[in-house]
Amino acid sequence: MKLADQIVQQLRDAGVRRIYGIVGDSLNPVVDAVRRTGGTAEGGIDWIHVRHEESAAFAAGADAQVTGELVACAGSCGPGNLHLINGLYDANRSGAPVVAIASHIPSSQIGQGYFQETHPDRLFTECSVYSELISTPEQSPRVVAAAIRHAVSAPGVAVITLPGDIADMETKIEAPAYVPVKPGVLQPDSSSVEALAAAINEVEKVALFVGAGVAGAHDEVLELAELIGAPIGHSLRGKEHIQYDNPLDVGMTGLLGYGAAAAGLDGAELLIMLGTDFPYDQFLPDVRTAQVDRDATVIGRRTSVDLPIHGDVRPTLQALIPLVEAKKSRKFLEQTLKKHDKLMNKAVGAYTKNVEHKEPIHPEYAASILDGVAAPDAIFTADTGMCNVWTARYINPFGTRRLIGSFLHGSMANALPQAIGAQLAYPDRQVVSVSGDGGLSMLLGEMLTVAAYELPLNVVVFNNSTLGMVKLEMLVDKLPDFGVDVPSVDYAAIAAAMGWYSVRVTDPRQLEGALGEALAQKGPTLVDVVTDPLALSIPPKISSSQVFGFATAMSKIVLNGGAGEAVSMARSNLRNIPRG
Repeated sequence: MKLADQIVQQLRDAGVRRIYGIVGDSLNPVVDAVRRTGGTAEGGIDWIHVRHEESAAFAAGADAQVTGELVACAGSCGPGNLHLINGLYDANRSGAPVVAIASHIPSSQIGQGYFQETHPDRLFTECSVYSELISTPEQSPRVVAAAIRHAVSAPGVAVITLPGDIADMETKIEAPAYVPVKPGVLQPDSSSVEALAAAINEVEKVALFVGAGVAGAHDEVLELAELIGAPIGHSLRGKEHIQYDNPLDVGMTGLLGYGAAAAGLDGAELLIMLGTDFPYDQFLPDVRTAQVDRDATVIGRRTSVDLPIHGDVRPTLQALIPLVEAKKSRKFLEQTLKKHDKLMNKAVGAYTKNVEHKEPIHPEYAASILDGVAAPDAIFTADTGMCNVWTARYINPFGTRRLIGSFLHGSMANALPQAIGAQLAYPDRQVVSVSGDGGLSMLLGEMLTVAAYELPLNVVVFNNSTLGMVKLEMLVDKLPDFGVDVPSVDYAAIAAAMGWYSVRVTDPRQLEGALGEALAQKGPTLVDVVTDPLALSIPPKISSSQVFGFATAMSKIVLNGGAGEAVSMARSNLRNIPRG
């Protein structure tokens, strides 16, 4: 058996059904081994030919996130596998079980400055949970087995660096059998749970702040919150796990946030963080804090934690709830919910009401219409930047939808390749890529991948001809925006040239019909929504320094002859500033 065949068989035995990548000379033995499996139609592995290796890693990461299964990607030596690195950073930070094959130059040439020489086993260390170079066929079986175990169990990215000549060698060493390990449940220390119960019983105002770690614990979180009258705020990654069927939800805090989450956290005497490693410490209040997480290394690294609890959220709450006394007063909860309702109707809801005739289209309105016409079990992928804001605020999860994005790595251009991975994983499920024009244009070639595989995915382009989030960052930093605007591009025309169904929408009255018709098509579709370039996200918690920065930048725009733009921007955004 050739070593490449053995490696592909090991991946196949571990459940890999797709490898995303681009062929190349050093990778050819592996690609040919994949070909000989016959693809998934014959119980083998499909080779998914993308247009850029960065897309291969993004697609593999999304595939792994929506399925929970091991997925692979691959790149040829030097530049080929280097292109994987950005998508692998994202997959690793998202905890996606991915094996990456980084093929290498001939083994005898390593260390000699050979053509295309890099050192993948060193380069990928920071974006992986395992990275190792295969030097001999005898070494390979256990390295591949270890890579698979690390990717599945961490979970995260495992990188196998494989010289092309080694891959083409014969092997006589048998690979260890793969038997999957069923994940266990991490029970908390009982004394820590008792201490948290005592802390809850001592105070009147408790707030919950939850993240992706509450997956599978929706009902327990609500039961605790009802018992102690606690409002529930969430991070972006926690949204799909807790926002649905939740009358105590008060939205999201942070730069992309909305609602009363920030106020609710600030007003609490005790903050309980459940399954979240929320990175923005400036949005976390300086109050007594408890943190529950299965990863003990993240506890206390964002804010001071008085009550650390190492355990899965669900068993922790199951142990905690019987020890907690019901709160007699629900005043704090009711005040926070009232504030949330006011903010949702006067701030987040501002652009979605009475704007059916206003051009250019308000992006918030477009997002709210998309939420209404999309399938209840749709998978959304969102580009980083303003598309993150609009999906966070206006797409309802229902407990059946998924929302995937580069939420921890924050890369541009993630939405389209992630949608490719999600659609290949679920060919009969509606997949919607919510793309900014900046992100879509960066990896535009992947539209050809979609056409080649005739994927029925849908791209909704929020086309404002600017990098909106960067524009906001400049204004808050007291800088006039510069280098963020681009000429208008008709993405519907580009999509049509690639064989997609496409439509360009400039009139908001046509938006619902255009989106509905596109989502009903059988093949790839693109709806190019021309949106207001002056509509900017306003955080739910605004400091005086942020307002000063915005005002200073506005004065510079006016002094430089941009008075018309400054007035338009003010009109576009004043209704979105939270009040009261």
